[in-house]
Amino acid sequence: MTLRPVALITGASRGIGRAIAEELAPTYHLLLGGRDASALEVLASSFPSAQPFAVDVRGVAAGDVADIRSLDVLVHSAGVLRMGTVADLHDDDWQDSFEVNVFAVARLTRLLLPALRAAKGQVIAINSGSGYASGAESAVYSGTKFALRALTDALRQEERANGVRVCSIHPGRVATDMQRELHSFEGKDYEPTEWIRPQQVAKAVRLAVDASRESAVESLNIRPSGMA
Repeated sequence: MTLRPVALITGASRGIGRAIAEELAPTYHLLLGGRDASALEVLASSFPSAQPFAVDVRGVAAGDVADIRSLDVLVHSAGVLRMGTVADLHDDDWQDSFEVNVFAVARLTRLLLPALRAAKGQVIAINSGSGYASGAESAVYSGTKFALRALTDALRQEERANGVRVCSIHPGRVATDMQRELHSFEGKDYEPTEWIRPQQVAKAVRLAVDASRESAVESLNIRPSGMA
């Protein structure tokens, strides 16, 4: 019996993370990251080979990953959105945003690097168009995404000699619960069909993980076409 390669996906219970899980499910054994163990159990039962990884990324520790000895793909999809002017944002907004969107990514990656090196695996970070440009009321969210891009750029260079590839995917606005939340903040009507489908981001992840060993998808931008 051929063993499946293993992919750990944070934020796997909804939105982009779930779409990535659905995309990889036919060929990977999935470790489904999230906080709701019961929901993850139900989700895992819908895939050919999957199990929950019920851990809050804010507090992930070495013991949570002790059984993962070899890991082919680590997808960082969990994230939070905080919006507001610099004048109105509080310390908690900054701290929680960086804790989830940056510090947890760095921590989980560091803990899993031995397993990734053993498999010559890949790290894939779901970043954002906000990782390249900021604007009014997006200082904290864009700040985390700029930092995440710096993290993945550095990691890519550091781990190349260890055979670990690193991909940073930068979608524009995606039709998820987070997008609905953003529209509510902006006071705008939300029409999902105007924005990128989560499944399209998942196909970008598939492109990266399927790249043969002599190549690497290092950075990929996806933007709404405005043609829907």
